[in-house]
Amino acid sequence: MSSIVARACWSLGLAFVAGAAPAQSYPSKPIRMIVASAPGGGTDLAARVVGQKLAVALGQPVIIDNRAGAAGNIAADIAAKSQPDGYTLIMVSASHAINATLYRKLPYNTLKDFAAVSQVTGSAYVFTVNPSLPAQSFTEFITLAKARKGKLSYASSGNGQAGHLAMELLKTLAGFEALHVPYKGGGPAMLNLIAGQVDAFISSPPAAVPQVKAGKVRALAVTSLKRSDLLPDVPTIAESGFPQYEVNGWNGLLAPAGTPAVIVNRLQSEVAAALKQPDVRERMASNGLDAVGSTPAQYSALIQAEIGKWAKVVKQSGATAE
Repeated sequence: MSSIVARACWSLGLAFVAGAAPAQSYPSKPIRMIVASAPGGGTDLAARVVGQKLAVALGQPVIIDNRAGAAGNIAADIAAKSQPDGYTLIMVSASHAINATLYRKLPYNTLKDFAAVSQVTGSAYVFTVNPSLPAQSFTEFITLAKARKGKLSYASSGNGQAGHLAMELLKTLAGFEALHVPYKGGGPAMLNLIAGQVDAFISSPPAAVPQVKAGKVRALAVTSLKRSDLLPDVPTIAESGFPQYEVNGWNGLLAPAGTPAVIVNRLQSEVAAALKQPDVRERMASNGLDAVGSTPAQYSALIQAEIGKWAKVVKQSGATAE
């Protein structure tokens, strides 16, 4: 019996050492952080700010690898098929959850192929219009949209992207029609709004706020339940007559499924610590982003909830990316 107990203890000891080894030696080489967007914008900003802090905390370079295209699916597919050793991470946006039902077939499983590390940021979107539009408030915009019966147009950063579906949800709640004009990114969409080629655009804060303050576009509302600190005089859509309306953008860090929990927890701890630093919080806030730093469980729950929420909007609107 004693020999059996000894062998069991030996096996447990080996298992403990094997489990502890990744944490003790990690990281021993540079880490690649794939970004599911082009350079610029909120997702890229979140990746670069967090990546810089992780490099200092972990003692290894964090290489930013922008892989734009297909609403983030190209980047997600690369990350999903990478070695689950903690040396490949991916920074995604809310589109990651939308894509789960927007695309009939994906080369990866949104939930099963990734390990949640942490939600990094949260933010409202900004409902903006061209200044020439005769709508000085959000309520006036809804009245105008109903009067013009589908003749108003709105931009998005791509078919099925968060801004597109946020407007589709609003159209359903408010009972108006508008023409969707998708662009290849938020930059071109904002430029065409400024030029007056489209009437409205639900934009991310980093893209919208500078243009609002420069007077090139008019902000009528924000999509969160609380007002933005950067635009304190701009009301929420909820307080403008649609209390059930809430849409929030977010960015978060994922690792390939199978990445050791001890590494995931180490990364989460460092990310959370970084997001508490005053310079990081100030940098995020100046771009309309709230620093979060949630646990893996909390972030996983958010993704699941977002998939369910946007699945209903995708079905209702008939939106498709294919």
